[in-house]
Amino acid sequence: MNKIKTTEPKPIWKLRCTLGEGTLWVKEHNSIYFVDIKKKKICSLNIKSKKKKIFRVNKEIGFIAHIKDYIFILGLQGELRIQNLKSKKVLKSIPIEPKIKLNRINDGKTDPAGNLWFGTMDNLERNVEKGSLYKLDKNLRLTKVDKNYRITNGPAFIDEYNLYHTDSRKKTIYKIKINKKNKIISKNIFKKFSPKEGVPDGMTLDKNKNLWVAHFHGACVSVFNNKAKLIHRIHFPAKNITNCAFGGKNNQELYVSTATKGMNKADLRKFRYSGFFFSVKTNSKGILQKKFILSNEEKRSLL
Repeated sequence: MNKIKTTEPKPIWKLRCTLGEGTLWVKEHNSIYFVDIKKKKICSLNIKSKKKKIFRVNKEIGFIAHIKDYIFILGLQGELRIQNLKSKKVLKSIPIEPKIKLNRINDGKTDPAGNLWFGTMDNLERNVEKGSLYKLDKNLRLTKVDKNYRITNGPAFIDEYNLYHTDSRKKTIYKIKINKKNKIISKNIFKKFSPKEGVPDGMTLDKNKNLWVAHFHGACVSVFNNKAKLIHRIHFPAKNITNCAFGGKNNQELYVSTATKGMNKADLRKFRYSGFFFSVKTNSKGILQKKFILSNEEKRSLL
């Protein structure tokens, strides 16, 4: 296995995200997408033409997943929404935790079979275990798979039945195995961050099953092998690194979102690129997110 090599992080969009998140490569658009949760917007950047677009929504947004064309599923506060971003037409709305008013959807990803997985959290970030991990299948059936999280982040999928998932407030990344009935077979601590490492946030996997993890309050992305050994680290001129995704040519470009949330003036002077969106060239091939796959019946109904 070759040693991982990366370039210096390059800011490719100098906007001040309050809470950048949800990095997603959409190959057919040749574009990287990400969100700013607190500013309620979706950003896209075409890597070839350099054209930038901003789509605004009416609620805080944790992530997006691609379905087809400009149709995405959006993880919003209290709602999953299937929407055409170009026309703004809403095709479907699925309420999420309507009885927990202060919760919101945070991070979300598709698994190798095209199911959607996402987590919820207390939006005031109180030290309460009100967050859960959910799965949405192709028939739009929703299953609560796990609970008692403070701040959910991830997930990242080794395969359809094995994943990493994080409780950022507990500074812990878990390795979880599930069965075909969406029941957890095992859940073990994969990696617990020390105070000086910051907080584990969004993450992604490469083809060698190495886990690339963003450090909130840690100014870096770390790469761990499947034994949780640190094998590489990328340092950033931004304090709060929030999420990362592979894309670009040969899936070897790492795209990284950051945030200014919670930073004081001294922090902003020291980490003056905070809130910017970055790219890093690597010699690793990333695993790309699948599209969210709908059943033929749901396609006929919605699309």
